[in-house]
Parts: sequence; C-alpha cells; structure tokens
Amino acid sequence: MLTGDPWKITSYPGGYDYYLNYYYKLKEEPDTPDPEVQCTVETGRELTDESPDPEVSAVIKADSRGNEAFDVLQGIPTSESLYGNVQAKEYLYKSKFVEHKGVCTYNITVSQHYDQKWTEMDGPPDANGKPTSQQHTDSKDVSKQYKVERPYSYWTVEGLEVYDIKEADLINYAFAGSGIKIMPTDYSPPIYSHMAMGQYTPAPAVDVTNPPKAAGKDVPDEDFQSDAEKAIDKVKVQNDSLIFNGTVVMNSMVSQESAPTPGQIPEPQQISRDVLYSTGNVIPISKTNKKDQPSSGTIYYDLMPVNVGGGADKSFPIYGINSVTVHTPVVNYSSITDDQAHNQKTVPNRQRAALILERPFTVRIPTSGQHVNYPGYGNRDYAKYFRTKQVRFPFDVYNESRTQFIPKDTWIDIPVNQLDTTFYLPVWVDEGDYQVYFRSIAENAPNDYEEQWEPDANLDLAHHIATDEVSVEVIGRLYDFEITDIADYNWETVFRTNLGSSQPRGLSYWIGQNGIDGDPRGNREPFSLSIHPGSNPLPGYKNVAIKTGYHFKFDFKTKGNMFGALDGIRITPTFYYVPKSGGAGFPVDLYYRTNSQPFVKIGSEEDQVHRYVILNDRLRNVPEEELEDTASYKYDHDGTGGFATKAQYEENYIDKYTKQKTPVGGYSLLLLPEQLRTLIGPKSNLPVSVDPQRANAAIQKWYGEYSLPADPYVVQAGTHLAEYGRTHGGLDEKSPIFLKDGYIIVNFNIETIQEGNLNAPHLQYIHAPMMAQFNRSQWQMEGFESQVSDPFGHLFKLNQGDVVFYHADQSSRDDFSAQVPQ
Repeated sequence: MLTGDPWKITSYPGGYDYYLNYYYKLKEEPDTPDPEVQCTVETGRELTDESPDPEVSAVIKADSRGNEAFDVLQGIPTSESLYGNVQAKEYLYKSKFVEHKGVCTYNITVSQHYDQKWTEMDGPPDANGKPTSQQHTDSKDVSKQYKVERPYSYWTVEGLEVYDIKEADLINYAFAGSGIKIMPTDYSPPIYSHMAMGQYTPAPAVDVTNPPKAAGKDVPDEDFQSDAEKAIDKVKVQNDSLIFNGTVVMNSMVSQESAPTPGQIPEPQQISRDVLYSTGNVIPISKTNKKDQPSSGTIYYDLMPVNVGGGADKSFPIYGINSVTVHTPVVNYSSITDDQAHNQKTVPNRQRAALILERPFTVRIPTSGQHVNYPGYGNRDYAKYFRTKQVRFPFDVYNESRTQFIPKDTWIDIPVNQLDTTFYLPVWVDEGDYQVYFRSIAENAPNDYEEQWEPDANLDLAHHIATDEVSVEVIGRLYDFEITDIADYNWETVFRTNLGSSQPRGLSYWIGQNGIDGDPRGNREPFSLSIHPGSNPLPGYKNVAIKTGYHFKFDFKTKGNMFGALDGIRITPTFYYVPKSGGAGFPVDLYYRTNSQPFVKIGSEEDQVHRYVILNDRLRNVPEEELEDTASYKYDHDGTGGFATKAQYEENYIDKYTKQKTPVGGYSLLLLPEQLRTLIGPKSNLPVSVDPQRANAAIQKWYGEYSLPADPYVVQAGTHLAEYGRTHGGLDEKSPIFLKDGYIIVNFNIETIQEGNLNAPHLQYIHAPMMAQFNRSQWQMEGFESQVSDPFGHLFKLNQGDVVFYHADQSSRDDFSAQVPQ
C-alpha cells in the first residue's frame, strides 16, 4: 500500500461528471532509520523533451469555407461575411524527468557456531604404555562483519508544463472592430495525471546466524560474504506516475533495484479545422473600400493546472495570414423612356430620348450589370450593396401622381429595389436638349463621396459611386384643333344661340372624340371633323356642307416654347374633290377670277389675294381672361409700348391692338403670327419657385380662319387650262372640264414655326416621323375617322387633315336666295 499525501489528480476539462473515492489509512510513524544501512543518493540521467512550437497558421476568406463566393485578395463587398480559420498544435508541453540513484550499504554480521570434535593421543596410556586416543569436544562461535551493497535507481518528474489552447485573435481592417476572437469549439485538451510517487525502500539490515557446523579441533576461517549477500534483498524503487492521454509515460509500479525508464509525452497533432473556426463575420458597411489590408493574429495557450515547476501562459504571433481587399460594387446602366409615340418633331433627334411636356416618363435604374470579372462580381445584381440610387433632372418634375413637386437639380432618392420610377414633366419646362444624371451610391460610401464617382461601375475601388447620364430632349405639343364657327348662314345657329347673336352655344367640331392623348374628350357625333353633309345637327340641314366664299373659324393649342415674338404656325391647305355619290377624293387645283384675270390658280405667282384675321373679333369670342393674361406677359417681357402703366397697356391691347387686322397669307398658305396667339397656361397651384407668367406662357392658343374663293373653278390636279382652252375652242366657267357635282375637301397640314425659321418647322400635327413608326399621328390620336357618311348613306373616305367639305356648286354669292336642300 502506498503511503503519503493524496495523489494530485488533473481535472478533466470535458463535459462529464466523475466521482473519485479516496480511502485513507492512519499514517504510521516512520521507521527509525536502520543504523546498519547507509544509502547514498545522487542525480543520474536527465531526460528532457518539449514541443514548444504551435506551428500555427491562419487564413481569412469569404464564406462559406470550401465554397468561397469571393476571392478576398481581389475584393469582397461589405455586408458579405468572412471566416477565420486557425490551425495549430492541439497542445504544447515541456518535460524534465530526473533519475535518482544510489547505493545502500549494509554492515552485516554473520555468526557461525562450530561444534568441535576431535581425537588426540593424550589419553591414559594403554597397556602398552602408549598414549591412548582421547575424544575431545568443544564449541566456538565465530562472528564476522561483512559489507553488502545494494544499488538502486528510480525516476521523478522534475519539470512538467502542459499548455492547452485558450483562444486565437485575428486582426484585419475588414472585421467589425478590426478583429475577431475565436474560442475553441469541440476541443479536447489533453487528459493527463501526475502523482509524485518516486521513492526507494532499502531492505532491512539483518544479521545472519548460520546453522551450527561441525568442526575439528581447529575452526576453519570461512568467508561468509555470500551468506551476507543472501540475507539482504534488493532495494525497492518506484517512479512518479505520469499518464498522458492514456499513454503511461512514467510507470509507478514498484520494482526492485531499478525502476523503468520513462517514455515520452505523445507528440501533439494539428487540431481539426473546426476547432478554431469562426464564420459569419459580416463586413460592416462603415468599412470604405480599401485594397490589400494586412492581417495579423495571435494564438494563446494556457498553462494547465497540473504542472511541476510552474510556467506561464503563452502567446504566439501568427504570421503569413493573407490580406483582404474591401470593394463594394455598384453599377449604373440607367435609361429613360423615349416617348416616340407622342414625339411630333419634324426632324427628331434619334440620339436623345423624347420627353413630352405634360406627359409622364419613366426612368429605369437597374441594380444589375457588368462589373469587374472577379469571383463573386461580374454581370449580376448588386442591389444588396446599394445605399441608395438617385436621379437628378436639370428641370422641374413632379412625381407620378403629381402630389410632390421636385425642383430642378435636386438629387432624388429612388428605392433600391424599385426598377422603374415614373415622373411627370411640367408644362413650363423649356424645350431643348438636356442631360439627366444618375448615380448609384454604395452602402459603404464615406460622407465625402461626392467626387468618388465613375461611369457605369465603380471598377476602381477608390470610387464609391457609379454614374450614368442620359441625353434627352424636351418637346412640346401641337393639338386640339377645333372649328368654332362657320360664316355660312346655314350654320349660324349651330354655333350661336340665335340668328344675329354673338352669344356662342359652346359647341365646336373637334378632329374626333378623343383628347390630346387619346382619352375620350366627351363630344359626340356629329361634332367631329371633317365637316361634311350630315355634320349639321339642325333639322332640315343634315345634307348641307359649306358654301364657297364663307370662312370657318378655328383654333388649336401648342405647348412649349411657342411664346416668342417670331414663333408662329404654318398651315398649308390642299384640296380634294369627291363626288356627291361618295368614294375617295382626288387632288384638285382651284382657280378663281379677278378683275384682270379670268383664271388664277391658287398657289401660283398670280395668286396675290391677302387674307387677314382679327383676333378679338366679335364672333370669335376670345375669353377676356386670355387677352388680359397675354397683355400682362407682353408688357413684362416685350416692352411697355410707351404706356405708363400696365393697366393702360392692357386696355390698349384688348380694345385696339387685338381688333386690328393681322395678315395671315392667302388661299395657298396661312402663317399665324404671335398677334393671333393667347397664353392659356396654368396660373394657380404653382410651386413657389415657378414664375407664374412663364407657366402661363407655356400653353398657347392660336386663332385663325379660312375660306375658299366665292366662285372657285375646280379641275383635277395637274390640268393645263391653257392647253385645254386651245384644244377645245376656248374656256369659260361652263366648260365641262370644271368639276361641280360634288364637294371640295379642304385639307390642312399644320406645323409650328420657332423663331421665324420657315425652313425648319418644329412640330407636325400629321407628318411626324416618330409617330409614323406607330402608324399614328396627333390627328389620329384625337380620334380621326377615315370615313364618314352623308344622310343618304354615301360613304366618303377621308385623309388626315381633312377639315371641311365645301359645295362645289354652291357659293356665298347665292346669298339668302339659296334654298336649303331637303
């Protein structure tokens, strides 16, 4: 049985409970040292061993391990996660085993008792007188001292340091707080125990008493060394106990003379890759883009509780860890809808998206597109990394519902996951070319990101913004053509409340039943163009057209920059003839008579008739408010005209200026100048930053009138009248070449003219190339019908621009003698 203090037991660091029972025996008083035994003690061999190098390494990579989405050496965005993985030895150790040896020397007394017996011739003489033999006996005890030596050796643990893994730190800019701490997971520290049991126990010194021996007279001088040797056992020895991870490193079994030489602590192995592994370390959005950020690390080992000779916790730097590049990608491949279907420009700019005044348009800011061709980047969706995306217009806009006004040059935030955003273009925006700017801002952009931009994608990680710009053109409108009055008496009460009255009924003939963008206007038949037999709603007048010589009044609107002094409208009339039986009209030339010439062709050099229009005509019924607004604008922008006050100017404008005749051209061409224009744009509920007069000027209304000569001569287009007269014995108004049994259709081609440039008309009502791609025009959009019928069921095919039918055989010269056809 072992004696002494209880063994030192190493705590097992695992997750199980163990119960140890100790049994104690009352300690006896130590034996009194045997004076006959003298033992020497000295240190023998020393066995030292250690594994001090953790052989540590580490990596910092993109999640997930083994399937890394990014190459951190090239780039990884914020909001993505990193893992840290440390490899090292499972434990460290240092040991020192010392051999203790010596010799125990015994002084052994060997006692030998001799029983002597011998015969001598000293007995009484015999008969012969000779001495007789006589038996003698005696005994003798012989004691001799002998030295007996017993060597011994055993081992003890004189130094033991075992270190288990405490934790590891990895340092890199990309981590939150610039570093992470990795605690061991599923880690099993070494299990070992050490008990200080090393000792030697000499055998007791024992004197030897040999069995009696017979001897003669002389006791032999014997050497009893072997007897002394036999009497003394070998020294009992015992090592310390050291068991490490189940391996008996130092055997504590009781041995004689020499205890077993200890082995070695098992060499530590590399930990599994999951022990020091930290995943899901999200790169904070506060980390701006930075290249090749260095990494460092430290691994910590703690001295385990069971040790011999002390020690201290250790730490080791981790070298060779890879760097990390933070690069948060954004892209910007923006676009704007090109409103080609409403683009009325004569010469459209196909390099610019058309934005139409008072119409919605949509911007598209995708979050996907081409970036650098690094792992995890490429052509993909980058919405995850956007802080915001923005658009800036160099002109005012409204949101789609027109509930929010956004002044020009304002960066507008667009929800990142919203691909398309619709805006509305106010009417007061100037027509012309603009650049619309877009930017996508990375979630990790610094506060001073304004200059850190790059077109399309932030390929250079010094930039945190991807930008784009789109070329656009703001374009106006030409629309709402209507006929508001016909001077023919057959039509008077269609438009007037009573004969001879200037009070309008409020009825007019529109192109069709649709508004500017094709939505229902609200008018019903027969109040649409072309005015033809069947258009007159009055009882008994359903089959009438217009007599030649009577004019019709019309107006229409424009939007945009058509409020300048040299801006105007060009109307080019053309003429068609259609029989009363219906069908498709064909082009005709019109002639009229003058005092000096019997046949003047409309459009020829001889055609010198000049037409005039009075804006503020009694039967035109221009609203007073329109005249006042127009006068106010002209006073403030075109000069005072020598009037002292605006009130005086406005009074003169309304009462005199607008009642003057304004030349507009002749039969073959009408040019409506600014004198026949009023301003009707919005005046209320305007944003404070908008000039009310500029907004009011943004929509214009143009007034005009037109008529054919009272007695026109109608021939098929291209007919050479002089040649006909020469070959047919002359020419007069009754010549059969003249077409009379039908209708003359007047067709208008309407164009806007900016700044007096007649060679480059701005907008087209009918012949806009972009709209033609969709087989439409503004005329069609407003509800143009390609055929109409008269009360007798005759069908007439129409062309875009056909406005009125004139009777080819009825003239205003008939005056009141004409009978209304039944």
